[in-house]
Amino acid sequence: MVETLVVVKRGNQIESRHSGSIAVVDYEGNQLYAVGDVGRVTLTRSVLKPIQAIPVIQSGAADRFLFTDKEISICCGSHNGEQQHTKVVESMLFRLGLTEENLQCGVHAPYSQASYGELLRQGVEPTPIHNNCSGKHAGMLALALQLQSDISTYHHLEHPVQRKIEEALLALSGLKGDELVTEIDGCGVPTFGLPLHNLAHVYAQLAHPEKLDSLSLRTTVKRIVSSMMAYPEMVSGTDEFCTDVMRALPGKVLAKGGAEGVYCMGLPEKGIGIAIKIDDGAFRAAYPAAMEVLKQLGVLDAKEEEALLNYRKPPITNRRKEMVGVIEPVFALNE
Repeated sequence: MVETLVVVKRGNQIESRHSGSIAVVDYEGNQLYAVGDVGRVTLTRSVLKPIQAIPVIQSGAADRFLFTDKEISICCGSHNGEQQHTKVVESMLFRLGLTEENLQCGVHAPYSQASYGELLRQGVEPTPIHNNCSGKHAGMLALALQLQSDISTYHHLEHPVQRKIEEALLALSGLKGDELVTEIDGCGVPTFGLPLHNLAHVYAQLAHPEKLDSLSLRTTVKRIVSSMMAYPEMVSGTDEFCTDVMRALPGKVLAKGGAEGVYCMGLPEKGIGIAIKIDDGAFRAAYPAAMEVLKQLGVLDAKEEEALLNYRKPPITNRRKEMVGVIEPVFALNE
C-alpha cells in the first residue's frame, strides 16, 4: 500500500521520494477518494486541537472567562511564538487568575526565528508561553477551573479535562473508546490514534456539523471553525501554511497541521474532510500534498492556485539563491 505522494527533484532528476496516505471523506462517513492505506492508525498530534477546544466552549468555560473568537482560534493553534500570539495567551491567563507557570506544556524556542532572535538580543530565555501549544493549554486550564478540578494535573490522561476531550473525539469520529490508541503528545497531554479514514471524517464533521446529534455540539463546532477562519494568524503565524491557505481561501478551507507529517482540512462548502499522513513525517511533503488535493478536488481557481504556488510546488534553491529544483506532488486521487 506504499504510495509515493511527493518527489524532490534537482533539475530533472528525482532525488528523494515521500510516500504516504490520503483519505477524503464526506460528512456522512462515505469514502470519496483514497491514496495508500486509509485504514492505517494515525496519531492525531496537533490536528486534534480543534477537537480539544470543543469542551472548553461546550462546558461554558469560554463564556465564563470571556474568551474572544481570536482566543478560541489560538486554543486550536500551533502558533509561532510571535508577540501577536504571546499577548493573546497572556490575556487569557490574566482572566483565569493564573500565570504562565500554570501551563504544563513545557518550553521550547519560538518557531518564529525573528521572535527567537529578539529574545536572544534581549537576553531573555523562552518560557512556556512561547510553546506553540500554550493557547491550547490556556484553554485546558479554563476547562479545569470550570469543572472545579485540579489545575496542576489537567494534562494527565485520567483528568476530567482529558476525558471530556476524548468524548468529543468519539462523538465526531463515530468510534468507540476501545478503538482509540492513546499516547502522549509533545506538550505532555494525551494524543489519540485512529484510522486515517476516521480522522478525515472528523474534519468533515467540523466542516459540516449539521448531522451531529447535539445542538450544543453543532453550535460549538461552528464557533470553533468560524474563529479559526476569522483569525487564521492565531492558528500558526507569519508565512505559515495553515494561516496562508485559510487567508487565501476565506470560508472555503479549514486547515490544521500536526507533527510528523499529519495534515487535515475541512471544506465547509462541500462537507468534505481530508486527512494526510506522510510516512517519514516530513512537512516539506505535507504542504504540497495538501495543495494537490485541493487542486484535484476543484477547490482552487487560477488566482488562488497562483497565490499558493510556492506551497504546492516549493522551489529548491542553492546557497546562491538560485532555483535548482522543485518539490512536487505526483499522486492522483482514486475514487
